Amino acid sequence: MEIKDKNLEELETICSDIRNRIIDVVSRKGGHFSSTLGAVELTVAMHKVFDVKKDPFIYDVSHQCYPHKLINGRWDEFETIRQFGGLSGFTKPKESDADYFVAGHSSTSISLAVGAAKAIKLKGEDRIPVVMIGDGSMTAGMVYEALNELGDRKYPVVIILNDNEMSIAKPIGSISKYLSKILAGKFYQGFRDRVDRNIVQKLPSGATYIAKKIEESMKLITPGIIFEEMGVDYIGPIDGHDLEEVIETLEIAKGINKPVIVHARTVKGKGYKHAEGQQEHWHGVGPFNVEDGTFAKKASAKSATAVFADALLDLARKHENVVGVTAAMPSGTGIDKLMKEFPTRFWDVAIAEQHAVTSMAAMAKEGFKPFITIYSTFLQRGFDQIVHDVCLLGLPVVFAIDRAGIVGNDGETHQGAFDISYLRFLPNMILCAPRDDKTLEYSLEFAYEANKPCAIRYPRGAFANLPFEASKFELGKAELLKEGESNKLFIGYGAGVNRACETEKLHNDDIAILDLRFVKPLDEDTLKSLACRYNDWYIFSDSQKQGGVVSAILEFLNKEKICVDVTSFEYEDKFIEHGDTKKVEESLGLNPNQLVQKIK
Repeated sequence: MEIKDKNLEELETICSDIRNRIIDVVSRKGGHFSSTLGAVELTVAMHKVFDVKKDPFIYDVSHQCYPHKLINGRWDEFETIRQFGGLSGFTKPKESDADYFVAGHSSTSISLAVGAAKAIKLKGEDRIPVVMIGDGSMTAGMVYEALNELGDRKYPVVIILNDNEMSIAKPIGSISKYLSKILAGKFYQGFRDRVDRNIVQKLPSGATYIAKKIEESMKLITPGIIFEEMGVDYIGPIDGHDLEEVIETLEIAKGINKPVIVHARTVKGKGYKHAEGQQEHWHGVGPFNVEDGTFAKKASAKSATAVFADALLDLARKHENVVGVTAAMPSGTGIDKLMKEFPTRFWDVAIAEQHAVTSMAAMAKEGFKPFITIYSTFLQRGFDQIVHDVCLLGLPVVFAIDRAGIVGNDGETHQGAFDISYLRFLPNMILCAPRDDKTLEYSLEFAYEANKPCAIRYPRGAFANLPFEASKFELGKAELLKEGESNKLFIGYGAGVNRACETEKLHNDDIAILDLRFVKPLDEDTLKSLACRYNDWYIFSDSQKQGGVVSAILEFLNKEKICVDVTSFEYEDKFIEHGDTKKVEESLGLNPNQLVQKIK
């Protein structure tokens, strides 16, 4: 879609068309919704002022990238958004050259812009990185690490702060609003540059000091002082839905030739009244009725997340030393229930996984029992803190790892494939996984009593109902669910137990099934005993093969000089595409019918 030569009226029509296209497709297919609707005018203005063919367009997290995709040649293909084999819900360079970088985790954009700006300068090119970042992403420390260098190096970078939830610093009355408009105007920007170039630099030291103080006093009553103090120019706040104002402001920012933040106020869900404002459930949605904003009601089993939240709530009621934290995902992890009932014991620390881990390490040292509730993919961001601040001292912090395994439509950046691999080699760490609702409750009870770091993984969605009576968790103890007549043994870990059971039902042989429960420490006595009766072992786990469950078992077998044939049905050495979970599993050859054929 070519918009460079369009006038304002035509651009506003394009904005309306984009918004209608998003509403139409997402209402039928699902996807990220309110955040992307709120960024339509900002995106159109970016493409009007800058050249996406040469300027790096960098979207933070990229929940808001749908308008960008529509502008850049994916209008018809947009029907496939987040579907298996279709468009990603995030920016993805494999899809289009207009997508500068892959994004799915937050707060990386300004660092990317700094790196791009350095490369542009070294190559002597006329290009400028353009960032769109939401105010939520500004809670992560990585943003300020990047701003710290950017303010010092003064590389030309334009950062659009899409403020759709809260102000970075609340403006002080009408004077601040008026001055912010002045700061966004051509007169002020030109005046400041001329004063600095023609007057301040030539004045005696005393007069220079006074001139600088006058300018600084203006900054003190504007929201941008934090950025100005870091050496990054600030413009705003502006109305992010006033297309003319946004275009004019971006033109000013482009001409400054220094790092500048444009603070734009927007409304989530803009243009669709049911989603406008602070309504978290409209961030990512399934299909809905456009007319009244209602969602189709599904009869579904209780999710593992809900089971976890209720079980942790029971623990917190019994034990006053139980505390917990999440990193910007209170409803996603179920901890919102605990924050409501125990607001002084459970916290959302925003997008700050490193801080979440280290702060809970200190609470463990003080005698509390911290539960860090987090998605598998986001726990990666706190890895060094797990090593240095938790495991080194062996502190009894519990990592409740949600969304372990394939998570579906969010794809490569969100699949929970790696947590076993990156936690298993850490000294002092206990790794366990429940197979169903009851064993999830038992795993939390076990973790509360454990005197070392403990990680519990569980899947997105609901566990299967398995026909086995659950027993309490004991450290390093597996549970043999079923003896078998054949020489085959199915070893399941976590949700992998269900896949093992489904596969066994489809197989002609009577096969033994073991719920491993702990991948660290392993139940070596039970494994030794089973090696005497079963020669063919098959491993079922929703995790990466390298460093995963099969690696742990092979290491044990090698140590004990035990010879059995071992086959792993874990994930291969590649990133897993987005799409419906069942279709993704089929593409990996992991549905039970496929596994039966492999075994036979």
